[in-house]
Amino acid sequence: MLEYDFEESLGYWLVMAHQAYMRAFNEELAPQGITYRQAQVLAWLALEGPLAQADLASRMLIEPPSLVGTLDRMEESGLIERQACPNDGRKKLVHPLPAADELWEQIVASGRRIRAQASAGLSDRELAILKRLLGKVRANVSTQSPVKCAR
Repeated sequence: MLEYDFEESLGYWLVMAHQAYMRAFNEELAPQGITYRQAQVLAWLALEGPLAQADLASRMLIEPPSLVGTLDRMEESGLIERQACPNDGRKKLVHPLPAADELWEQIVASGRRIRAQASAGLSDRELAILKRLLGKVRANVSTQSPVKCAR
């Protein structure tokens, strides 16, 4: 039998917490017709502005071909548009369109509800410590920072 000390594994606790958080987030978004991937695309665009498809996929921790279907559906729904990158015509920049604003407001509201649910019972001090510690874990395992297309 394979043995492993899961209860002592930082990775185990990170993955289990992430999966529970994402399940709750997906359940919150589902009645609104919003997928997690769509929310993730709009979140990165809100955070950083227009991004090259490959850079967006990198930030989402998926392969670029895996993102294409999501972007196709979002483009068909009038949420985003893809334009040629000004300094590299081989790249496509993803831009949000005005129709994404209402959807983004719903995503933000859902995110706030899930954040409140996830942090219930934690003091402000505990939340600050949790953020600091998770930041350290992230820094410890980070290997690269993606490069953006110049705008």
